[in-house]
Amino acid sequence: MTDTPPSDADLEIVARQLGRSPRGVLAIAYRTPDGQPAVVKTAPRLPDGTPFPTLYYLTDPRLTAEASRQEAEGLMRGMTERIATDPALAAAYRRAHESYLAERDAIESLDTDFSGGGMPERVKCLHVLIAHALAKGPGLNPFGDEAVALAAQGGLRGTAIPADWPKYEQYQADSTGGSDGDE
Repeated sequence: MTDTPPSDADLEIVARQLGRSPRGVLAIAYRTPDGQPAVVKTAPRLPDGTPFPTLYYLTDPRLTAEASRQEAEGLMRGMTERIATDPALAAAYRRAHESYLAERDAIESLDTDFSGGGMPERVKCLHVLIAHALAKGPGLNPFGDEAVALAAQGGLRGTAIPADWPKYEQYQADSTGGSDGDE
């Protein structure tokens, strides 16, 4: 996935998506297959100097609604439980956290090890994890990838989510039968 500088038109779309003016947008980190900005990459400090540790911010209303639906169904609880019982999954989630921090710190360090979404000890916010997964592509953030796959299964494949995103069943097989060795 490639970040692109936001155009004025992109920022207008993001403002409509959010219902407010976006702040600190450095790039459009993910566009949906139907062309809409859906994830923005944000500065670690907003223009007024406020720390903003959320590097990737989900803006597309279809995706934010789906993240909220998954959260309301309690998906995060089961994911968090799996961190404690699957060392390989926990290690992959920690790598996603470390990658997130390194990327944000390369822009500006906030002198914190807080990344977002609950990483690396728990799953707290699927909005952040979905945004991270979409911005970076499948293979970095296991729980973001899984939530995106579930959203694709729920009808967003090919519109808000790439048509070729791995299927949800793959993540379920990986978590119940172990890893196939590819990380």
